[in-house]
Amino acid sequence: MTETNQFSTPYDIEKIREIIPHRYPFLLVDRVMEINEQEGIIRGYKNVSANEPFFVGHFPGHSVMPGVLILEAMAQLGAVYILGRPECQGRIAYFMTIDEARFRKPVVPGDRLDMTLTLIKIKKTFGKMSGVATVDGNVVAEGTMSFALAPTQ
Repeated sequence: MTETNQFSTPYDIEKIREIIPHRYPFLLVDRVMEINEQEGIIRGYKNVSANEPFFVGHFPGHSVMPGVLILEAMAQLGAVYILGRPECQGRIAYFMTIDEARFRKPVVPGDRLDMTLTLIKIKKTFGKMSGVATVDGNVVAEGTMSFALAPTQ
């Protein structure tokens, strides 16, 4: 595993907070397990707890993690990858687009949402990654996400 960013993997929650601005209840990445700069891959996960605030209303008595939050978790992991690159220091990643999103199975309390994202393209003001989320080895969601990269103010 070769890496060129400022942190060694795995990243704990404190290192993730140093890279992306998200905080509770919207920080949806618990740990980064691997970054492979040569292949443009990042792997991480979110532990899905019954105490998540979104389960109060989605769906009471039959808790299911909203699909849009699964994609948001993948986008946050992608932002960790992109913003951890030296050329992207001092920038913020704004989620721009979601393409080819698919939801395969529900994610429920007690699941560990494992995510793998692969870099497609990166420029000074733009990044694009494809991602797959799994639970127990089964694909639960996938999609391609684009980010606008802007200077922090």
